[in-house]
Amino acid sequence: MLICKETLRSLQQNINMRTESLGILQRRTHWQKLGRAVLSAPLGIGTRPDRSAFVSPTGALRTARPTLASPLTRGCNLAALLLPLCGWICFADDSPRVYQNRLTRITDPKPLLADHPDFIQPVRETIRFEAPAIVDEAEADLHVRAWRFSYNARGIIEMPNHLRATNTAVIMVHPWGTDDGQGWNTPEPAGAADFCTAEKNHLAGKHTRTVINPFLKSLRGKVGLVMYSLPGAEDPIRKKLYRSFRAKPAEAERAEGAKELKAKLTGFHYRGEPLSGTFKLSQERPVVDYFQQFKGIDAGDRYDPKGFWDLPIPVTVDVDVVPDDVMIYDTEGYPALRKFLQEHGIRHILLTGYCTDMCYAKTCAGFENLSKDFNVFLVGDATLATFPANDTPKFATNAHISYAALDHLITQISWIRYEPATAQASR
Repeated sequence: MLICKETLRSLQQNINMRTESLGILQRRTHWQKLGRAVLSAPLGIGTRPDRSAFVSPTGALRTARPTLASPLTRGCNLAALLLPLCGWICFADDSPRVYQNRLTRITDPKPLLADHPDFIQPVRETIRFEAPAIVDEAEADLHVRAWRFSYNARGIIEMPNHLRATNTAVIMVHPWGTDDGQGWNTPEPAGAADFCTAEKNHLAGKHTRTVINPFLKSLRGKVGLVMYSLPGAEDPIRKKLYRSFRAKPAEAERAEGAKELKAKLTGFHYRGEPLSGTFKLSQERPVVDYFQQFKGIDAGDRYDPKGFWDLPIPVTVDVDVVPDDVMIYDTEGYPALRKFLQEHGIRHILLTGYCTDMCYAKTCAGFENLSKDFNVFLVGDATLATFPANDTPKFATNAHISYAALDHLITQISWIRYEPATAQASR
């Protein structure tokens, strides 16, 4: 969460992903031109289509078409060509709908994100508007009201959204099992992990138990996927504990993995060095020297002993993980996650987890990645920001969710309603 070694790697993966996306776009453009050339070709006897239409995106000439002897022959050849390209052509010509950006002023609006004031300060903005639905799918059974903020519109814009639950994934970012009794503990006397102190980690655990876990349980079995992300790669122990992109462990493997995890975590010595008692400060730049030697957060080997960050970080016990839930490992990178989601028909993401200002935004399953390819809804009361110099996360979480609302849709648990089609039909 607060200490995310994968952040820099994620930046490089984003660059690779954009390059890959550009190639896909170029291929789609090619097949779109090809389809139009075929459909517009004359039907005369003995005509030969323009060979340039059959040049691949890389410039290589595809198989030359023979002279067509008759309209019947031409029709058969045309059908044979169009059938394998049908998916490409239809996709490329899929016209977007025209969205009517009608903003209607909401009178006497109530505060947003006000259901859990101990964890997030409610959002209070007097200028609020209602807008038409952005996601409006046929046969929708998952209804998600959401909002965003626009300086240009001079206020908050709210809208309903209608999703198919089976095409939706709920993802929890970095539910680290820190100081929760599993054995992975914040090193003493000066180490830092997760929310950086045992007291803050316990507060986050309470939020997970009382807010996020009930939310996950309410949608599990209805949405397409429930997923979690953790740092590192799939190690031998976590491979036995959690379903991944590749495999799902059997019950016996899970039991064996749990024993190995306990032995591994409880066998580590969580003791680092104490704070330094003296510093050397220059006459000209004492403040610079002071902070270089005494950082606000240092998660290196000095305070978090060597090997600490190599341990298999588990999912917190405050979440009831079930065998079908899927683990995302940050080291595998966003392209692998994107592929897995798309292969399972996922178009929409309900994003929960920690920490709003860091991992929730910037790691593999963070919203900065996911929002490039999916309809992402940030569940504003199902996340916590880091809160240095405060005894509560509610102000920091409010600030970071509010800032994210400039370019992302925000929802809250009480605004997410599952209603199966049978219930809708009976009304």
